[in-house]
Amino acid sequence: MAQRDAEFIRRWLEAAAEAVARDASRLTELDSAIGDADHGSNMRRGFAAVVATLADQPPTDPGGTLRVAGRTLISTVGGAAGPLYGTLLRSAGKALGDDPVVDDERLAEALRAGVDGVASLGGAAVGDKTMVDALLPAVSALPDYPAARQAAEEGAAATVPLRARKGRASYLGDRSTGHLDPGAASSALLIGALADAAAAGAEAGGAEAGGAEAGGAEAGDD
Repeated sequence: MAQRDAEFIRRWLEAAAEAVARDASRLTELDSAIGDADHGSNMRRGFAAVVATLADQPPTDPGGTLRVAGRTLISTVGGAAGPLYGTLLRSAGKALGDDPVVDDERLAEALRAGVDGVASLGGAAVGDKTMVDALLPAVSALPDYPAARQAAEEGAAATVPLRARKGRASYLGDRSTGHLDPGAASSALLIGALADAAAAGAEAGGAEAGGAEAGGAEAGDD
């Protein structure tokens, strides 16, 4: 099972920042229908701050990296998204502790703890038309990263026909149906970035192994 260090978490969050920046307009458009029309701009600002903070003061372990990222999101993302995403990452970071490397199963368990923290903070469950609809199926599929991506995307899409029962969208009642929840959409981006980071790590590992094998063959020829 792959070992994940602070650099892996940093690459994941950088990929998430890029994904959020690309989709910021779509996230804001989704939020304009059932929210405050600021989810995309808030998330873009928050994840840009995460990348800058980690570059300036990089922690040396996965848990510490997630805790710093969570604190940064809480302090820079407006509305409900800051505390919710901050709780997700901080709770996961606390679950990991200070170990310099963790395996995929440990990371999956930590992210499940993070989602539990989000659910507890917002009082949301699957079916309430929130980010939990994307996150809970995703972390349940981990450490199978491609399956987690698919589960997050399907969970987000499943919010369209739902009537919101939590958050600002719940004030709209039946008018909240027919719209993709913006928090679920951004959560799917976060999980997709995690899957991308894992895939990139696997490819890099394979290339390094291949290089080692080639070097061994050359040494044998000599």
